[in-house]
Amino acid sequence: MKLCQTTADLQEEVALAKAAGKSIGLVPTMGALHEGHGSLIAAARKENGLVIVSVFVNPTQFGPGEDLEAYPRTLEADCILAGKMGADIVFAPAAKEMYPSADMTWVQRFYAAAAVPYIFVA
Repeated sequence: MKLCQTTADLQEEVALAKAAGKSIGLVPTMGALHEGHGSLIAAARKENGLVIVSVFVNPTQFGPGEDLEAYPRTLEADCILAGKMGADIVFAPAAKEMYPSADMTWVQRFYAAAAVPYIFVA
């Protein structure tokens, strides 16, 4: 099982899988994996040639008063469970990798504000 922490590394792995004709299964998570995640990983393994588990605690999903810093981060344990259940790759980027500048989320903030005003506020 491989740990990728940059989009460039993940893109390289995906390109290799596509070149080999493999289907790709993605199990998106915010980490702190448990048996429920494990069953999703196992199901993806049955149906795909490459299984990727993303572990990303997305700061844009937390509103005022919601403690982003307190959200559990258990990457080492997540990698062990993911590998045991059949994942080939764990993609665990830092927030800076996904949002290199504050402008990266303006569209989400604009549209989400109409439905849920406290989400995506800069």
